[in-house]
Amino acid sequence: MPRLLAALVLLSTLSPAQEWPFYGGDQGGSKYSPLDQINRSNVSGLRMAWEWKTGETPLPEFKTTPGNFEVTPIMIGGVLYLSTPYNRVVALDAESGRELWTYDPKAYADGQPPNGTGFVHRGVAAWRDRKTGKLRILMNSRYRLIELDAETGRPVAEFGDNGIVNLVAGLRWETNPRHYTNTSPPVVYKDLVILGNGVGDRLVYKQDPPGDVRAFNAHTGKLAWTFHTVPMAGEFGAATWGRGAQKISGHTNVWAPMTLDESRGLLYLPVSTPSNDFYGGARPGANLFAESLVCLDAETGRRKWHYQLVHHGLWDYDLPGPPELVTIRVNGRKIDAVVQLTKTGWAFVFDRVTGKPVWPIEERPVPASGVPGEQAWPTQPFPTRPPAFEQQGVTLDDAFDLTPELRQEARQALQKFRLGPLFTPPSLEGTLMRPGVIGGANWAGGAWDPETGVLYVKSTNMPALARLVKPTRSDEVDPDYATYVMGGGNATFHNGLPLVKPPYGHLTAIDLNQGAIRWQVVFGDNPRLRNHPALKDVKLPDKLGVEGAPGAIVTKGGVIFVGGGDSSLHAVDTAAGADLWAFALGRRTTGTPMTYRSPSGRQFVVIASGSGREATLTAFALPQP
Repeated sequence: MPRLLAALVLLSTLSPAQEWPFYGGDQGGSKYSPLDQINRSNVSGLRMAWEWKTGETPLPEFKTTPGNFEVTPIMIGGVLYLSTPYNRVVALDAESGRELWTYDPKAYADGQPPNGTGFVHRGVAAWRDRKTGKLRILMNSRYRLIELDAETGRPVAEFGDNGIVNLVAGLRWETNPRHYTNTSPPVVYKDLVILGNGVGDRLVYKQDPPGDVRAFNAHTGKLAWTFHTVPMAGEFGAATWGRGAQKISGHTNVWAPMTLDESRGLLYLPVSTPSNDFYGGARPGANLFAESLVCLDAETGRRKWHYQLVHHGLWDYDLPGPPELVTIRVNGRKIDAVVQLTKTGWAFVFDRVTGKPVWPIEERPVPASGVPGEQAWPTQPFPTRPPAFEQQGVTLDDAFDLTPELRQEARQALQKFRLGPLFTPPSLEGTLMRPGVIGGANWAGGAWDPETGVLYVKSTNMPALARLVKPTRSDEVDPDYATYVMGGGNATFHNGLPLVKPPYGHLTAIDLNQGAIRWQVVFGDNPRLRNHPALKDVKLPDKLGVEGAPGAIVTKGGVIFVGGGDSSLHAVDTAAGADLWAFALGRRTTGTPMTYRSPSGRQFVVIASGSGREATLTAFALPQP
């Protein structure tokens, strides 16, 4: 009997579910799992366990097309909750992938969103009513915040108007609901639901959608507080907008995931670029709180501290990913820190309470603009540690070089554009900017291992062409407001070859205790480039590297799981970046993975891939004994 009891006790310690209750694994966005059932010694034995498909297709009657399936599900109580490109909310059995319920907000009825991503959504949030114990699922679909009963998928009648809050109501000025959107899940603090919003970059007119961050009561849906990312008259930062630009400037929104220090009640906002992204003639000044990391009191929405990482942004260098909360030890001193990964290829590290940089940040001179009416800021912040995790700036030496002939052709093509270091402003002839508009880092952020003090980052090394043109009038662009807008064109030559040489993507391990890069490897491949006719008989590198916004998670088992825009899910050894296992999905990976232990005690790894008809959620696990 004692032996049986001991066996039962051992079983009870192994089998309970290990949840993934937040988009980033925890409120601090670590994307870390303490699970080690799957580890570096057995990960090669992973097999597909189940698949679920969205089944979404273009809807000609609404002129809509579903975009990439970019979700990272959450798992609570043996159920996966997720959002689809068309903003449906779905509950799946975590063991089998069987669909339990689905809720369709019919977001497509308002037509295609006016942004570069189209119809995408990256996840949902959960809130538990402490009085009733009931679990609610929260979805910010375009201009609506929706609260659902987690058991049935039905809207909660007591919340807002029969489960729905109109997010354009009560904004600082009247806003076209079709121009207001959301892609990242909300944050929940106590009984508050906190969210930002998305604004399409191509919207350029006076009083385009504002980027206010707001909190709503989770019981009633009533507005609790508002933080103005573009300060109003009399508020701190208003003077950084010249010629009264704060009265007409929109965007400056928080479209990327926010994070929360729940014990301290501190909320961290990664704020994006003002309108318009590449020309700031109508908004002279540094433009707070654009492209700033902002810390708020989560209870009240009051600013605690901020740090602007790009002054007077001209490059679409939004703060693109969740500010990650880490605890590090620097020179023997323990620091609760926050790390902001950027499109520029840097990791900025701050004391999360005071906002003081952990390592010095220097203001250095940067190139001036030659565009009429533009007043580019003369300096930009350069962190002294850690070093950049991605290449910055473009010179002729960066030309595509897989054959001598193509290298010469690429050099000639590069000479048509303005080249220079990081923060070389957009120009009328076209500026090659690197990192490009997707980074560096993007919305996936990094994966933090608290046991080793290492942050893992999937990044992109692909330039973009920042060429300014005179705009034409439309429902989305006002030429009287925008003297110049981003023009067309790609940073390619010879029928689609990149102008710069590979690799185009990396996976980097950053030791945050030392402020140093521990290792960096080329990550992923690009079949389209590999199969380009001009490279038919060329011996190519084993990996060309892949551009893409999705990122990684890390587990106690010593494994990094990452798709990162490649067509496979990869398992990578945390020790030095060596490949341990890969599974070819047949579609580009479009979401950041997650992992959990189901109620039966089995560890699963789940990733979203594909778009439109191909959009699929795939789960992997070790074979059952």
